[in-house]
Amino acid sequence: MDADGHSALHDNADSRIELRRMTWQLGAVYWFSVFLITSLLWHFVGVDAWTSAPAKLVWIGASVAITFAISALLLRWRDVPFLHKAILCFALTLLCAPFSASIDFLLASWYLWPQKPSFAPRDFVYSLIENSSFFFGWACLYVAMLYSHEVRQQERRLAAIREEALAAQMRALRYQINPHFLFNTFNSVAALIEEGMPNEAKRMVVVLSEFLRTTLTLDPFSDVRLDREIALQQDYLAIERERFSDRLNFAFDIPAELSRALVPSLILQPLIENAIKHGVGQARAPIVVRIDARAVEQRLILTVVNDVAPDHDMTDTSSSTGIGLANVSDRLSARFGNRGRCTAGHDGKGAWEARIEMPLRYE
Repeated sequence: MDADGHSALHDNADSRIELRRMTWQLGAVYWFSVFLITSLLWHFVGVDAWTSAPAKLVWIGASVAITFAISALLLRWRDVPFLHKAILCFALTLLCAPFSASIDFLLASWYLWPQKPSFAPRDFVYSLIENSSFFFGWACLYVAMLYSHEVRQQERRLAAIREEALAAQMRALRYQINPHFLFNTFNSVAALIEEGMPNEAKRMVVVLSEFLRTTLTLDPFSDVRLDREIALQQDYLAIERERFSDRLNFAFDIPAELSRALVPSLILQPLIENAIKHGVGQARAPIVVRIDARAVEQRLILTVVNDVAPDHDMTDTSSSTGIGLANVSDRLSARFGNRGRCTAGHDGKGAWEARIEMPLRYE
C-alpha cells in the first residue's frame, strides 16, 4: 500500500476515534441533564429525589443503551439524504419509546412496592410521550453532531489540500530559479570560451557543479539560517566573479545577531543575479554589489544594492527585472502572505536597490 493509502487509513481511524469520543461525551452530558431535570420535576410533584434515584439510574442506563443503538443506526445511514434521515429518526423514536416506557412502568412498580401501582392508560401515554421526546431529542442532537463532525473533517481536508498546493507552488517557484540561473551561467561559460579563457571556463564549471550539488539538497519548502543563505550566495558570486573579475566586487554587512534568522532558501539569489546582470554586466567601470541585513520592529530586511557607474544609465532597467524578482515576490507572498514583500528601484543615490521584507524568525 502506498503512502497515500496509509495516510487515508490513518485519517479514517482518527476520525472514528474522535467520533466515538464525541458520542460518549454528548451522551454523558445529555442523559445527566435528563436525570437532573426529571429529578427536579419529580421533586415538585412530591416524589423524593433520593429514594427514587436508584430506579431512575436503572432507567437512565437502559435509555443510554437504547440511544447508542439509535446512534449506531444513524451512523450507518449517515450518507442518506436529510429527509430520509429525519424519517429514520422519527421511526426509531416510535420503535424505542414503548420499550422505554415499559421499563419506566416496571421501575415505578418496583419503587412503589409493596403497594400495587395503579395502571392508567393516560399515565402510559404520558410516559410514552416523555420517552419519545427524549429519544427524538437525542436523535436530532446526534445528527447535528454528525454534520458538525463532517464539516470539521471537510475543513481539515481542505486545509491539507491548501497546504499541499502551497508546497507545490513553493517548489515550482524555487525550481523556476535554477534554470534561469543555469542559462546565465552557461552564457558566462560560453563567453569565457569565446574570449579564449578555457581555464577560467573550466574552473567556473567545477564551481557551478559544487554549487548545484549543494542547492539541490535543499528543501524548497523549508527555511535556512541566514548565515547558510549568505554562504550559498558567496559560492554563487564566486562563479560570477570568474567572468567579471575586473569589474565585480561584493561586500556583506550581516550583523552577528542575525546569523540565526530564518529565510526561505535561495531567496537572495535572484536579487544578486539581477544586480549582476543589470549592473555589472552593462557597466564598464568596477561595480560593488552590497548585501545587507537588519532587523526593524520584528521584521527582517534584506537589501541587495549595486552601484551604478557614472557612464551607465539604468533608468530603463526596472522593466527588465525578469522572472527572478517576480519569483521572489511570489515566494514571499506564498510563504508569508501580506507580511512578506519584495521591492526594487533606484535608491536616489545613484544605486539600484532590491529589498526583501519578512517576519523576523530565529532557528
